[in-house]
Amino acid sequence: MNTWHIHIEGRVQGVGFRPYVYRLALERDLTGVVYNALDGVHVKFSGSEDQAEEFYAAIIDKTPSLARITNHKITRETGERYKGFQILQDQSDVSASLMLPPDFAVCENCKNEVLLGKNRRSGYPFITCTQCGPRFSLITELPYERAFTTMEAYQMCHSCKQEYGDPRDRRYHSQTNSCTACGVRVALWNNKGQKIETNSQLAIEKIARLWEEGKIIAIKGVGGYLLTCDATNAKAIRTLRQRKHRPSKPFACMYPNINDVQRDCHIDSAEQQMLTGEVAPILLLPIKKKSVDVALSDIAPGLNQIGVMLPYTPLYLLLMQAFGKPVIATSGNLSNTSIVFEDKKIFMELSDIWDFALTNDREIVTPQDDSVVRFSPFKKQPILIRRSRGIAPNYFWPDTPTEQKTILALGASQKSAFGLLYGGLLYLSQYLGDLTFLDSTENLKRTIQYFINMLNCRPEIILVDKHPNYYSTEYGKYLADVYGGKLVSIQHHFAHFAGVLAEHSLIQKSERVLGIIWDGTGYGNDGNSWGGEFLVYENRKIKRLVHIAYVPLILGDKMATEPRLSALSHSGQNPAILPLLKDKFSTQEWKIYQRLLDNGSPLKTSSMGRLFDAVACLLGIMDTQTYEGEAALQLETMAQTYFDYHEGAAYSGYDTQISYLEGISTMPIIEGVVRDLNNGTSKNEIAFKFHYSLVRMVEEIALTNAMEKIAFSGGVFQNGLLVDLMIIHLEDTFQLYFHQQVSPNDEGIALGKLAYYQNIEE
Repeated sequence: MNTWHIHIEGRVQGVGFRPYVYRLALERDLTGVVYNALDGVHVKFSGSEDQAEEFYAAIIDKTPSLARITNHKITRETGERYKGFQILQDQSDVSASLMLPPDFAVCENCKNEVLLGKNRRSGYPFITCTQCGPRFSLITELPYERAFTTMEAYQMCHSCKQEYGDPRDRRYHSQTNSCTACGVRVALWNNKGQKIETNSQLAIEKIARLWEEGKIIAIKGVGGYLLTCDATNAKAIRTLRQRKHRPSKPFACMYPNINDVQRDCHIDSAEQQMLTGEVAPILLLPIKKKSVDVALSDIAPGLNQIGVMLPYTPLYLLLMQAFGKPVIATSGNLSNTSIVFEDKKIFMELSDIWDFALTNDREIVTPQDDSVVRFSPFKKQPILIRRSRGIAPNYFWPDTPTEQKTILALGASQKSAFGLLYGGLLYLSQYLGDLTFLDSTENLKRTIQYFINMLNCRPEIILVDKHPNYYSTEYGKYLADVYGGKLVSIQHHFAHFAGVLAEHSLIQKSERVLGIIWDGTGYGNDGNSWGGEFLVYENRKIKRLVHIAYVPLILGDKMATEPRLSALSHSGQNPAILPLLKDKFSTQEWKIYQRLLDNGSPLKTSSMGRLFDAVACLLGIMDTQTYEGEAALQLETMAQTYFDYHEGAAYSGYDTQISYLEGISTMPIIEGVVRDLNNGTSKNEIAFKFHYSLVRMVEEIALTNAMEKIAFSGGVFQNGLLVDLMIIHLEDTFQLYFHQQVSPNDEGIALGKLAYYQNIEE
């Protein structure tokens, strides 16, 4: 009798893999062991060659639904005798090379158990099994065992131990197993710091009544606190906005069930599958305005869509069943800072926002916001807006990384995330916040240290943005000094391009690809602010082909918050345009800005984001904005409204002037917008014509340069209508590539830097 060793790598811990192998072995009367190690799952067993091949094939072909295998192999070993088949604890002293399980949404079995019938977990807010529940947010060390999670603090009762040891039970070796007798405890507090309820059922009933009264409730979830209130109560929402200092940025809504979502929103089968699946993200959906019950104008001012999610934990499930209506569910923080996850901070930092808080005594190790996804309205192209709970921290490379050294890639500034390449695996962090805020910088430092400690690794190469003033760049330099690592700076838009190339296995090939990289800003190789870039990849090299023509960068970052400045910058001091802008400034401001333009700005920008802002301002959408992308979102909404009523019509756009020396002049677009305004063309149509003009611009450059492949990246491609128009009008002529596992915004920069460093020749 031979002994065999199967080694399986990937997302194979925390997903019920060992119990799955155990059952397969029992069905075949095989003897052996299965165990977790720092490099995956190992199976050792005795059997003939035919038995080994069949068992190996069965394991690989029918894996648990949450598993994701990246590598596997079987080898023959020297004979070892086994008695029966056992699940063992960690048997390996190898270095960590292991994908981490994300936090999974509550499964259907647990939903039924907590809501229906009489059982010992009926109404228990923290029910889990091998197919659902928190993972990443609880892990303190590797491999994934209960002793290395914050569940170690809860000693399983006799009944839970029996389940844990019963191969026929779905909680067999479920590391988060607990129940009402031995599990997590809740407490409801008022904002005076007084504990008013500890019984979970009574606390849930009390919260439902408080929501009805218009109160704001902070609730501790999987990755941190959510701030909640009744989504049908406009007054409560306005109060939350005032307290949170969030005047107009959209809020997400948690709905009790999918039927209520279908009542208020347009949703197709792919979107429904996303909403109800293991990730259960916030999903941006177009609203049915005639039937909606929520206070739409207060939830998402000026937009025709809302962020929707379903209860993804048993606690939320019980709360939503008790209330029966949608609630606002937004991250527990002040706008743009990291989500609060520590109990003491909810009292020290956010008690002015909430009226009551529901805490629990399970510690959160790794905080995470909810992931956010949208589908383009017509072609249903998935677009990842925020990569966090349910997705982070794994990334599944389509190709094996070429670099075996440990590489830390820092991201950008506003949408911070980092990547860590170690042991041939890539860990991409969750969204970490805006690094212009101290709280977010601390979150970045804490999360990097968490990964370094958990994997017991030491960065040998550290990749940073070329922007000298980004906090991420400064911290990367500090880490390079601490670890004695090599520091490498990579241009922002080249990293964007390399990321989308890597996602489609194009970066190791020689053929030419046109990169359309459009965003708000990025430090350029010439010291200017780039953002409207047409790049070319060929034979492991990236070069800048052409760009949106430079316009003055007025007052640096202030220009990104005031679309009126973008409009002024793009006006070219044209006397036909200036009268539309003058009233948007005070007399003193107008004099100052005119003097700045007359003297010539030392810095220029080619930003496509600022061009969107300029057009939005000219259309009267807004002169100043309260959150990033606000003007562009409303411009997209107007254009989408026109498209919805004129689908299939003969479209027209504005002309462009392309110069490979001076750049692509935006003046014909701006002049066309003003001309249409003066002629009484509807603003919705003008907004659409602007979007369509950009498609024609891409098409002309691709045809002129004989390009067959076009890849898209940058925050502008969070615009679902623009993505749709690119696909509708270009897919018959070109091969189009969009991001898949990462966001087109700056969250994807870390992946791009890693891909660039390993593959691109300077």
